[in-house]
Amino acid sequence: MRRPHTCFSEKPQQRLILPHRRLLLVRPPLLLVLLLLLTLTVSSWLAVFLCGFSKPRRQQVPSLEFNESLNKNNAHHSSAESVQDWNDSLSSGNLLGSPYHNWQLFASDFQEMLHKLKIFVYPDASMNQSSSPFARVFLPNPNPFHPKLANYFSEHMFKVALLRSSLLTPHPQDAHFFFLPFSVNTLRNDPRVHSEASISDFVTQYTTRISWEYKFWNASRGTDHFYICCHSVGREAASKHHDLHNNAIQVTCSSSYFQRLYISHKDVGLPQVWPRPPEKLLNPPEVRHKLVFFAGRVQNSHIRQELMAVWGNDTDMDLFSGSPPFPYEEGLRKSKYCLHVKGYEVNTARVCDAIHYGCIPVIVSNYYDLPFSNVLDWSKFSVIISHKSIATLKKKLLSISKQKYLSMYQNLCLVRRHFAWHTTPRGYDSFHMTAYQLWLRRGVHRLSY
Repeated sequence: MRRPHTCFSEKPQQRLILPHRRLLLVRPPLLLVLLLLLTLTVSSWLAVFLCGFSKPRRQQVPSLEFNESLNKNNAHHSSAESVQDWNDSLSSGNLLGSPYHNWQLFASDFQEMLHKLKIFVYPDASMNQSSSPFARVFLPNPNPFHPKLANYFSEHMFKVALLRSSLLTPHPQDAHFFFLPFSVNTLRNDPRVHSEASISDFVTQYTTRISWEYKFWNASRGTDHFYICCHSVGREAASKHHDLHNNAIQVTCSSSYFQRLYISHKDVGLPQVWPRPPEKLLNPPEVRHKLVFFAGRVQNSHIRQELMAVWGNDTDMDLFSGSPPFPYEEGLRKSKYCLHVKGYEVNTARVCDAIHYGCIPVIVSNYYDLPFSNVLDWSKFSVIISHKSIATLKKKLLSISKQKYLSMYQNLCLVRRHFAWHTTPRGYDSFHMTAYQLWLRRGVHRLSY
């Protein structure tokens, strides 16, 4: 629809000008300034309204029971109802500068997925603990919130959530996908296996057994099968089985275009989430006084070493090699931007940590296939910088206007729920977003069973 002309686009007419119209014509710059100030004020309050605010407080690592209580409080809402509520809330708002490539198309397709997608899990995931010496490799982890599993939380939580999901089917003939339930993280911690070569041998033998005992693998040569891994050795797990590597879908945290064993159009990037307590009320932008926060090891990353060498003494930035002298969460709460800098792998949990605490992620990690990037426009709620641009990091961040920062903050509030796991999946959480990536890869031609 064509926009109406305003007084600023009209030429003064040779006629009597009423006093109020004369004011508009004579002082447009002043009015523009007032309108700009009003826009910034409304944007700031909108950001606070969307995300809320809270005073910094010390956090405790949640237990499975704590997370389960949250699920019980919402048990009367089905996944479809939660999704519809979110759909309605977004549709009623102003989506100018939306963090989604196409929200309407995505939401419609997502609803169809919830009603139609079916996943079959091989029976090993429900075997009796005493039926096999390697039962722990296949069974869901009884406590995925254990501190030692934190970096691999997403790997374990997908299996936990899937087994409680409405997408699960006991009828393999109805399934769009088949889940291979081995855990690479559990194999890595098992002294009988442990090494990358032994893990690869174990996975190869298991996949071969599946192809002998069941007809589903051979019907598609594994193209409708998938497995989950968040450990850096996970991509090597499939290296000795031709069809597992080339055909099956690898859902992995280490989603790098640069790695030979990751195929971007086939495989799926999984968000690496650390189990943090709920942070429903976020610090608003105006109380985030630090420009940048980063804390982490630098020994295994020359990019991090360069970062510390160039900006380590800058007083506008809180950069620490190792742990900061204050609680890690506080650095995320009081900073505008939080750095994710490539370490040994392209991925770390810092991206999701930043999103969880309302800090705009600054991603310095070349070749990172960001999770859900075919749905989310990461440029609308994060800053992506090349390794070669470390020297201009501060200039880049300071060049971002207040209006753009507030817009990114608002968008960050909208996408936060996509980076959270629940033992019983609901809404647009990490489980359903990952399942949607599988849904987009459906339609494999297979032989009849």
